[in-house]
Amino acid sequence: MRLLILGGTQFLGRAVARLALVQGHDVTCVARGTSGVPVPGVRFVAADRSDPAGLAPLDGERFDAAIDVTRWLDQAHHTLAALADRVDHWSFVSSISVYARFATPGGGVADTPLLPPAPAGVSGPGPDFQWYGECKVSIERAYAEAVERLFVCRAGLIVGPEDPSDRFPYWVRRLKAGGEVLAPGAPDDPVQYVDVDDLAAWLLHAAGTGLTGTYDGIGAAVPRAEALRGIAAGVGSPEPQLTWVDADFLQARDVRPWSGERSLPLWVPGAEWVGFLARDARPALAAGLVTRPVAESARRTLAWMDAEPGAVRQGGLDPAAEAAVLREWHADGRR
Repeated sequence: MRLLILGGTQFLGRAVARLALVQGHDVTCVARGTSGVPVPGVRFVAADRSDPAGLAPLDGERFDAAIDVTRWLDQAHHTLAALADRVDHWSFVSSISVYARFATPGGGVADTPLLPPAPAGVSGPGPDFQWYGECKVSIERAYAEAVERLFVCRAGLIVGPEDPSDRFPYWVRRLKAGGEVLAPGAPDDPVQYVDVDDLAAWLLHAAGTGLTGTYDGIGAAVPRAEALRGIAAGVGSPEPQLTWVDADFLQARDVRPWSGERSLPLWVPGAEWVGFLARDARPALAAGLVTRPVAESARRTLAWMDAEPGAVRQGGLDPAAEAAVLREWHADGRR
């Protein structure tokens, strides 16, 4: 298969390129090359897709399949203008951030309303990813209007080696360190993720089989306690000492959700978010997505973190802040 990856120098794009080479495909990656380096062995074309003529180096070429991960509207429009009729099968990696509501667990593609498209004048996400979901909605629509054979993968939380966020690496680092671990919410709260290599394999499966349609690219939801214990097992700490602290107590002490400074990742409190990490994964699994145990994702992520410590984002709740919250929790008569 002659495969075009629009991106290919960071996280998911690199995983797709790596696996495509292993599978014997002829791989071309097109990117500016500012966010990372291409996988050795691919043909790399340096190009700025924000330029209407940026894809001129591909003039006259055809591809069996293309995979685009962009969040920038101008890049998508210029790509479609240049290549829509020269690619047999398209995949666009979107996001579950396109959905307008997450108040109901088990929501699916067909029954969850979308955000509106990006407003006029917005070509990409702003600070703190403002308009990110709306931009992905707009790009989905642009692809649907321009091409016939389209696979839209609305990815959930992607985990694994080369993760540029602090979300999964935080828990790998924290559970490896051992001791008493502050666990947010309740043990049976659902959490959901997909390994980057599993998602890459599914994208290549879609390209190779001609799969079309829109799917949430995410593994089945599991209880938070099961996920944390799985991560702990993967990093060599099979019996983690988890202390469960409720959301009100944490938020009163400025412990923040999801990502960033003073955060506890994989945690999004509030009734309006109960379905955010509990999407219906059955359609994706029935369409060929195969997921691995989280222990394996954790083991592989730890190996990457140890090998490239400078590449790992140091977010989340720092040890001193975690210890302070735990002291207050226990002093308040909590277990």
